[in-house]
Amino acid sequence: MNQNNSILKGSLATIILKLLAERERMYGYEITQKVKQITNEEMQITEGALYPALHKLEAEGLVTTETEIVEGRARKYYSLTKEGKTEAASRIEELISSLKHLQNILNPQFSI
Repeated sequence: MNQNNSILKGSLATIILKLLAERERMYGYEITQKVKQITNEEMQITEGALYPALHKLEAEGLVTTETEIVEGRARKYYSLTKEGKTEAASRIEELISSLKHLQNILNPQFSI
């Protein structure tokens, strides 16, 4: 992630879980491009941040992987496990709640 996104570093796993919940399965580069697209390139996830987060989610049993050969190259697809789907919903709800509280603190007249 670039320096403008330091506040979102703690949200990276939730962002990944949300995208996988919406798209069923994605590969790493696709995840980085989707985040750039959604945020009009305001938020960029580097491979150095993405892959450790994906590996941690996999170790936690929230994400599973499947490798396919695409155009002669191996491509690893990530998808949510059953537990991952439940955890995604929970983490998204928690993040939305935290953002509402942060908004109330920083700019109370424009509360969400």
